[in-house]
Amino acid sequence: MHRGDAPNEWRRTIVQIVVRDNNVEQALRALKKKMQREGMFREMKARQYFEKPSEKKARQRAEAVRRARKLARKRAQREGLV
Repeated sequence: MHRGDAPNEWRRTIVQIVVRDNNVEQALRALKKKMQREGMFREMKARQYFEKPSEKKARQRAEAVRRARKLARKRAQREGLV
């Protein structure tokens, strides 16, 4: 299942890490990097406790504002305004 299939469904992705030459440390670093990029650590932390719908809405609104500001900042930098 992917994002957008159903509102409360888990997104299932298969993460595959290849262990080369029995180098487990390198494989763990690669796994952590992939999990960080996917946002899994943030999601696990968020799912530890119940989040009230009003808190969830406020958090999502704040995240949208942050994204919009970041996009505007990048756009201004690209156009040479900053």
